[in-house]
Amino acid sequence: MAISYNGLWKLLIDKGMKKGDLCKSTGLSSSTMAKMTNGESVNLSVLERICEELDCDFADLVNYKKNQKEVHKDE
Repeated sequence: MAISYNGLWKLLIDKGMKKGDLCKSTGLSSSTMAKMTNGESVNLSVLERICEELDCDFADLVNYKKNQKEVHKDE
């Protein structure tokens, strides 16, 4: 399973924010931001705080992408 936070990164660019700005405004830790940068899963409460701050929806932040192993299993 692979999670992409490209929507979040795009929103930050559009709003002229950096990851550090988001951490400060939401109280997220640097380790949580590192998880997201590496495409790892985070708690939904983290996404909720981000949505509240950026006035967006979960779907604006994350996208699920099948990894190569899963794609080949389905064929």
